Amino acid sequence: MSAPNMALVAISAALFGALAMFMLNPAPSTGSDEAIRTLVGTMLDERDAENAASSQQALVAQAAETSTQDINPETLYPMIENFLMDDPKILQRVSVALQEQLRLDEVSEAKIALVSFESEIYDDPDHVVLGNPDGDVTLVEFFDYNCVFCRAAMPDVARLLAEDPNLRVIFKEYPILSEDSVNAARVAIAVSKTPGADYWAFHELLYTARGQISGETALATAQSMGMNRIELELAARGANVTDIIQKSYILADGLKISGTPAFIIGDEIIPGAVGYERLRDSVANMRKCGSTVCNT
Repeated sequence: MSAPNMALVAISAALFGALAMFMLNPAPSTGSDEAIRTLVGTMLDERDAENAASSQQALVAQAAETSTQDINPETLYPMIENFLMDDPKILQRVSVALQEQLRLDEVSEAKIALVSFESEIYDDPDHVVLGNPDGDVTLVEFFDYNCVFCRAAMPDVARLLAEDPNLRVIFKEYPILSEDSVNAARVAIAVSKTPGADYWAFHELLYTARGQISGETALATAQSMGMNRIELELAARGANVTDIIQKSYILADGLKISGTPAFIIGDEIIPGAVGYERLRDSVANMRKCGSTVCNT
């Protein structure tokens, strides 16, 4: 549901609760419109986003406990419509409060998920680790070789690796865009398991290749680096490679990651190609205060 629609639902629920209470317990000295405006306006003006959301829930609960069988929808709905038409900015205010509350809920849920899946994120023996394996901060990236945003983010990750000697970087293959992506990921995993192979060089070459990245593209790239094409192709078909990719799918689902790139730094899941500065600052904040966002 879109934010405007969610906002409309929220304000309608609030108005319904206010109207239900008013119609069953009307104020003797004021007209209906004025009383409604007082009830809802006070709720929005005197409370912050979190309290506004709680107030809306309280109104709905109170309305649910009230007998509303005598409230005529033909009276109720026009009153709601008139109220919104008289002050349409109220929807914007509710939408802002609602979006902020949803954002806080998402952050809270993400933190819980990160704790629940901590071992799968950081201790999987099959993921690729670059940079300092004993680094004090870890950056995790879920990626797809055919993701244009992953391609855009690759230089940012490369710069972080080059500039930060205490950064640990974990790469998790998350091929979700096409069958070509899956086949390329299979070869990449086989490369990562090949003794002496330069995984990072292979990774960079794939992201600088032109056109759709496929299993054939990955095999040709590995062969150009001196690796045995036939051995890699056989290894890429192995059940263990399938299991590694499946683990990424399960983990991403548990973390509610649905797109690429997606980064994890400490207590935050960062979706999208957010740029070098955003990633660098998040890493710096982890060192400073143990969170990607420091309050001071």
